[in-house]
Amino acid sequence: MNLIRLNRLLTIDTDLLEQQDIDLSPDLAATYGPTEEAAQKVKHYYRFWILPQLWIGINFDRLTLLALFDRNREILENVLAVILAILVAFLGSILLIQGFFRDIWVFQFCLVIASCQYSLLKSVQPDSSSPRHGHNRIIAYSRPVYFCICCGLIWLLDYGSRNLTATKFKLYGITFTNPLVFISARDLVIVFTLCFPIVFFIGLLPQVNTFVMYLCEQLDIHIFGGNATTSLLAALYSFICSIVAVALLYGLCYGALKDSWDGQHIPVLFSIFCGLLVAVSYHLSRQSSDPSVLFSLVQSKIFPKTEEKNPEDPLSEVKDPLPEKLRNSVSERLQSDLVVCIVIGVLYFAIHVSTVFTVLQPALKYVLYTLVGFVGFVTHYVLPQVRKQLPWHCFSHPLLKTLEYNQYEVRNAATMMWFEKLHVWLLFVEKNIIYPLIVLNELSSSAETIASPKKLNTELGALMITVAGLKLLRSSFSSPTYQYVTVIFTVLFFKFDYEAFSETMLLDLFFMSILFNKLWELLYKLQFVYTYIAPWQITWGSAFHAFAQPFAVPHSAMLFIQAAVSAFFSTPLNPFLGSAIFITSYVRPVKFWERDYNTKRVDHSNTRLASQLDRNPGSDDNNLNSIFYEHLTRSLQHSLCGDLLLGRWGNYSTGDCFILASDYLNALVHLIEIGNGLVTFQLRGLEFRGTYCQQREVEAITEGVEEDEGFCCCEPGHIPHMLSFNAAFSQRWLAWEVIVTKYILEGYSITDNSAASMLQVFDLRKVLTTYYVKGIIYYVTTSSKLEEWLANETMQEGLRLCADRNYVDVDPTFNPNIDEDYDHRLAGISRESFCVIYLNWIEYCSSRRAKPVDVDKDSSLVTLCYGLCVLGRRALGTASHHMSSNLESFLYGLHALFKGDFRISSIRDEWIFADMELLRKVVVPGIRMSIKLHQDHFTSPDEYDDPTVLYEAIVSHEKNLVIAHEGDPAWRSAVLANSPSLLALRHVMDDGTNEYKIIMLNRRYLSFRVIKVNKECVRGLWAGQQQELVFLRNRNPERGSIQNAKQALRNMINSSCDQPIGYPIFVSPLTTSYSDSHEQLKDILGGPISLGNIRNFIVSTWHRLRKGCGAGCNSGGNIEDSDTGGGTSCTGNNATTANNPHSNVTQGSIGNPGQGSGTGLHPPVTSYPPTLGTSHSSHSVQSGLVRQSPARASVASQSSYCYSSRHSSLRMSTTGFVPCRRSSTSQISLRNLPSSIQSRLSMVNQMEPSGQSGLACVQHGLPSSSSSSQSIPACKHHTLVGFLATEGGQSSATDAQPGNTLSPANNSHSRKAEVIYRVQIVDPSQILEGINLSKRKELQWPDEGIRLKAGRNSWKDWSPQEGMEGHVIHRWVPCSRDPGTRSHIDKAVLLVQIDDKYVTVIETGVLELGAEV
Repeated sequence: MNLIRLNRLLTIDTDLLEQQDIDLSPDLAATYGPTEEAAQKVKHYYRFWILPQLWIGINFDRLTLLALFDRNREILENVLAVILAILVAFLGSILLIQGFFRDIWVFQFCLVIASCQYSLLKSVQPDSSSPRHGHNRIIAYSRPVYFCICCGLIWLLDYGSRNLTATKFKLYGITFTNPLVFISARDLVIVFTLCFPIVFFIGLLPQVNTFVMYLCEQLDIHIFGGNATTSLLAALYSFICSIVAVALLYGLCYGALKDSWDGQHIPVLFSIFCGLLVAVSYHLSRQSSDPSVLFSLVQSKIFPKTEEKNPEDPLSEVKDPLPEKLRNSVSERLQSDLVVCIVIGVLYFAIHVSTVFTVLQPALKYVLYTLVGFVGFVTHYVLPQVRKQLPWHCFSHPLLKTLEYNQYEVRNAATMMWFEKLHVWLLFVEKNIIYPLIVLNELSSSAETIASPKKLNTELGALMITVAGLKLLRSSFSSPTYQYVTVIFTVLFFKFDYEAFSETMLLDLFFMSILFNKLWELLYKLQFVYTYIAPWQITWGSAFHAFAQPFAVPHSAMLFIQAAVSAFFSTPLNPFLGSAIFITSYVRPVKFWERDYNTKRVDHSNTRLASQLDRNPGSDDNNLNSIFYEHLTRSLQHSLCGDLLLGRWGNYSTGDCFILASDYLNALVHLIEIGNGLVTFQLRGLEFRGTYCQQREVEAITEGVEEDEGFCCCEPGHIPHMLSFNAAFSQRWLAWEVIVTKYILEGYSITDNSAASMLQVFDLRKVLTTYYVKGIIYYVTTSSKLEEWLANETMQEGLRLCADRNYVDVDPTFNPNIDEDYDHRLAGISRESFCVIYLNWIEYCSSRRAKPVDVDKDSSLVTLCYGLCVLGRRALGTASHHMSSNLESFLYGLHALFKGDFRISSIRDEWIFADMELLRKVVVPGIRMSIKLHQDHFTSPDEYDDPTVLYEAIVSHEKNLVIAHEGDPAWRSAVLANSPSLLALRHVMDDGTNEYKIIMLNRRYLSFRVIKVNKECVRGLWAGQQQELVFLRNRNPERGSIQNAKQALRNMINSSCDQPIGYPIFVSPLTTSYSDSHEQLKDILGGPISLGNIRNFIVSTWHRLRKGCGAGCNSGGNIEDSDTGGGTSCTGNNATTANNPHSNVTQGSIGNPGQGSGTGLHPPVTSYPPTLGTSHSSHSVQSGLVRQSPARASVASQSSYCYSSRHSSLRMSTTGFVPCRRSSTSQISLRNLPSSIQSRLSMVNQMEPSGQSGLACVQHGLPSSSSSSQSIPACKHHTLVGFLATEGGQSSATDAQPGNTLSPANNSHSRKAEVIYRVQIVDPSQILEGINLSKRKELQWPDEGIRLKAGRNSWKDWSPQEGMEGHVIHRWVPCSRDPGTRSHIDKAVLLVQIDDKYVTVIETGVLELGAEV
């Protein structure tokens, strides 16, 4: 419990520090006598509680005491402070007693002890290493904790120098067990401890929790090959997982090393160890360091939560889909790893045990080194360079261009190019084949040497082998970008230059990988420094910068040393106050920011109702525009990892920073964790309309340099397709580079129109009011509760006056300038004038109802519409303060109604309180729809005069357009759900402006420029801003450190800091993107290899084999045709009915041809496009035949049950004469047909026309039975199938009675003869959960009981999941002539029964498993 409370203390939010504790009583006042003593100065005491009932008074008031000591708000804080104070005193006294300090250094050491203890009473606020404004409680414990650590190190190093064993540990010529090494390290720590006052003043050590996270992360990355972490908990979790993995593998390695080794024999146990090492490394590289999603997944499986939705809560329907998507991704990866890790382990065990690493030496290792050098050079250098916007900073355009490069406006997703596929396959081979083989080769050749007594003993050797192998494999799986450089340099250095210094190639690779990581970091730091202080492009933001520039020149050598030290410790090198003087900051993790700062968007879900009505919070542009960056984050979550693997962002590594720049979006993307098939990133969105400095830097990254023709001081031009000398020189002196100019990402295009200009004149306001009234009428007539409202006695009583034909409402808010039905004679809106204008529209809307309602002039519906329209316009006038003639007041009232702020002020409108759904579902949608219709009015003013066009337009807008207020949580939900179009009325009150805009969003593919920024530049500028604002408290909004510097993008980077240090309008939470969600990548490498996917693959392969074998065993069949999926198939005793994409044969049950057909549960025939060997004209012929001969079509459909899909196997007709599919010539052979069928077919040929749709049918007359080449064209397939069915004597045809229908109540006999097909859900997003409760009744259900059970309302806690199986009981197809089988969309819809539940799903969301026997 104490550990939990200590963790709360380390992570507690200290924003509200100054709150007064509830256990502190008011100040005590003491008076000295009733008269003259009372006039004396009152003395204040502070009541200090010793025990719950015992306190003493302290002669300080609260503020004075707070200035002297820090306030501890928990008992645990006091206990921790006392323990640390005792430890500081105890450890300090031990070092003093043992004589580590003499003379003046004793005083200095005692001063350090005193400062550490006093910091527990009164901490330094703000501290130089504090990451936040205000009081930081954690910083108080930094000095004593670091003091205890240093004292412990001093004592341990001294003890180790005096008690060394005889065993020597030597690497690269350095004896680490030499007492001199321990003594030197001890003295270094002593000096560092004595310098504590300077160290903490400069801020070289972070607060404790940051240091723990940094330490675990660095050890995990450099020792175990892990990834960057996202939090303290994630760092500890990842570090512990690595230790557990090493511990499990260590036993196998130790046992194998104890076994006998010889030159040609490697123990089998060591081969097992190698196989498990590769499998474990692969699994660890694919797991995110953040365990929260994994814990959430386990919790949802073990302890599923039942969601209780409150229908009264408007947020109950708003659900964020991202957590569930992340859980599904993690679940898929775990299932895939379960299979892949076993396969990898067995495969590499088999390779290793085959002695290939011993027999083929030394040729094998040089082949592998050459291969990794070539593949790595091509994959990570050549391909990224030729795809850059400016390859090698010499060419003026990419050498390998994407298809979208020359397109002005991109309308589709990015096209997959051949070099992207090449990049993916090279990367796959490199990290999954080449690097594991290299590591296993070095393990085999180095293990015996490392474990020998001459090098390391068996115990330590086994540990080093395990750690080195795990590190090299994990880092190769996760981020292989720069691994080839490390491998090639190590081989050249230790094989050809300094072979005597080699400590086996395995350890050489291990240590050189750590060294190269630091060298890359040093290179980035030096590039940043030299770019930032280059004299020909430096920008002085203040007078201090002008002074610091020449002052920093003599200290260049010290700057280089600083860069080397900061690279060793991975600390930022930040410019002091933005100048040319650089100082080293404290250590930070890759994540950089200690606080988990995320933007909290202000909307109606997190503000008080009173503030929503009065002050309209969150109406500034920045808050409203933040949703677009949130949507951009979701788009990147879906596609970023796949795009990185496709090479669309060039080379990348842990901690890299990119800027995405579009017309109005400018976002900084920080890559934090790079794993095997996953990327964790954070997006920081900048202001749409930034400062002057931001605009200058945006221009710098968006303008092209291809037109530059300068060469020094002249302009001679440049070589075609090459950059000029000046342009090439300037591009090399930038801390950023343009990677791509056309990166395609799904987003929203934003169109804003001024509402004032659209409603300036009265005529335009009259149009809006007219559409407002028509919108109210539409929504009230289409409501499912209309009958209930018309029968409501309370409403009838409230509308009793309105029912009078001579009634007129003379409210002064009505205006003849904006109300089209205003009666000038009666000075108001009369029922008669209302009917003159709107009765026609009411009649049309009522006629579109399934159950039309009486719409006479005196009907209740007209009365309800009249009352609602008068109420709606009166509400608009009330919100406009009865000043509708004033534009600003009218817009104010319009916006108030748009956001739902209806205020019923007239007693004549109180009848609306009988059912508030009238406001929510009728009036509010009416005012919102009127704005969209008003926008459409500008493009076609007279089009909506036709009621049919207007009605269809409203229906279309309802389906495709989301109209909501931007403060409504439904707006954010719609944006994040990728709604195709959205519309809102925005009221902007920012910087004294008061403006109304109509915002229109359209989902489309946006084009971004991807700019890669030097990550050390970003870290250094961020650290400098934090120090300047938090520690130095520079609050100058025009400070020099945020002025524009185009070479480093200083303003854009600094403004992206966490608030209040920077001013981004959106900072996303740390978001993880998985490669499995990228469809194009899955097309190349395939999806996750899970047990379910393997089963589906086997089932589909078996179906294809059956189809191919069945086609090959029949006359006239060919396998190729079967594989294409063309034609239709029948099962059991059913015949085939050919179909086409434009018509479908209705299913029925009739007694004999010619009688009407009914509907039933038989799935209708699926329509398919023309396939191989099947012309479109043949489909037209079949379609025409069905239309002209409904009886024949009815026979075919009634006598057979057909069900086709892309996975269906070959099914035979009932007679067995011909396969039920189209042959390559779209004809069916006539051989072996019964004579009765041939004669009946001849009669049909004589009745049918000789040709349709440009195709000639077979000639009239009976075909010769001896002719093997005679065939039936496709246009006679329906007829032939019907004849075959009747000749075969099907029971379904003979048993059926005239007029029977196959409903669930009376089709038990028919169902016995059916063959039921099972399907598996593969895409849960295709499930139509609420289609059964839809007001529009898109589908005609086979049974009312099934309809009530086929949706979320009946499922309760159950929900259909991916992988569930069931059988199809009904099917709706597009354009079916039968309403009972007609789909409401352009795709087939299936009704699937899973156990006792019914699920409606689109056909593309299921996989057919075949017939259920």
